Amino acid sequence: MNNMNEVAQKVAESLLQIKAIKLQPKKPFTWASGWKSPIYCDNRVALSHPPIRTYIRQKLSELIQEEFGSVEMISGVATAGIPQGVLVAQDLGLPFTYVRNSSKDHGRENQIEGEVVSGQRAVVVEDLISTGKSSLKAVQALRDVDCNVVGLVSIFTYGFAEAETNFADAKCRHLSLCSYDVLLEVAAKHNYILNSEIELLEEWRSNPANWQPHR
Repeated sequence: MNNMNEVAQKVAESLLQIKAIKLQPKKPFTWASGWKSPIYCDNRVALSHPPIRTYIRQKLSELIQEEFGSVEMISGVATAGIPQGVLVAQDLGLPFTYVRNSSKDHGRENQIEGEVVSGQRAVVVEDLISTGKSSLKAVQALRDVDCNVVGLVSIFTYGFAEAETNFADAKCRHLSLCSYDVLLEVAAKHNYILNSEIELLEEWRSNPANWQPHR
């Protein structure tokens, strides 16, 4: 999209406004991985706000059409990528599937729910990208059943170097509506953070696994 920066700024402002993204550099969160983080992102909150939900759906759909051309299927990553993926698939009039983290231990033991046709050109929808590992696990599951995954789109990315490496190694193109850099710019502009806190927030992104807030 030609207005990608404008879209990124609007998405950042919206997610901050509804507290889907919270920035607390002096009182960090603890992620499931054990990492200390000055940011917490829960894009599922956007689903409760129809105007924001609609805007994200429209922009993800436009991004897919403009960057990946003819697509035959949309697939969501469980769980947060499922509702976004359904909305996009409905918008584009395409079939939808979703990918579990692992196969079920009962019934048909599916990891992929929905019908996959061999050779289908598919785009995977995710809510956010951190290291990219869970997203790429879904991509590989689809490739394992002969699905032609042409790329992945998400609402937000932290922009970790590790993610860039992981996607490059997997030969999977990925695009996000909004990035951490734009988020910091918008957060400072609208007084969600102090200018003096930006350096601390940038330090975290450069080394998230070992980051500690300044005491």
